[in-house]
Amino acid sequence: MSNVYEGLFIFDSNRYNRDPAGVSGQVAEVVQKAGGEMLVSRLWEERRLAYPINGQRKGTYWLTYFRLDGKQITGIEREFQLSDSVLRCLMIKVEPRIIDALVSHALSSGADAGKSRRTDDGPGPADEGGKGPDAGPAGPAPGAPEVEEEMVEEVAETGS
Repeated sequence: MSNVYEGLFIFDSNRYNRDPAGVSGQVAEVVQKAGGEMLVSRLWEERRLAYPINGQRKGTYWLTYFRLDGKQITGIEREFQLSDSVLRCLMIKVEPRIIDALVSHALSSGADAGKSRRTDDGPGPADEGGKGPDAGPAGPAPGAPEVEEEMVEEVAETGS
């Protein structure tokens, strides 16, 4: 049975910068060789890694959506583990009811990907003043239940 999978790959930035089409094309080649169909394959971002992987401090993140028989996943995961260009990869099965939304979002995001993406670890315009993505939550998440002030005071008074 054919399922849709989301694949996130971290490429060796040095190899990717030397041959972008060759390194990123390797993903589509492996998927197609296994009998799959590539739905979306695009650059996500290039950034400094949290810790070195195989001596590399920067990685190029590549996002894909592809259709493939579930029995073939372990084989292609193994091929990517053996690849010198792929530092890490993660593949997850996509819930059938959200496939169209994810694929269309990935296609539209790819068109204007360079406009708002941070490519370094320095503060960007949205990060100044502690308002960036690393600043922590500014308030309750959308759809989260409201916390009553009285409950907070009660917990503070009882100490539990």
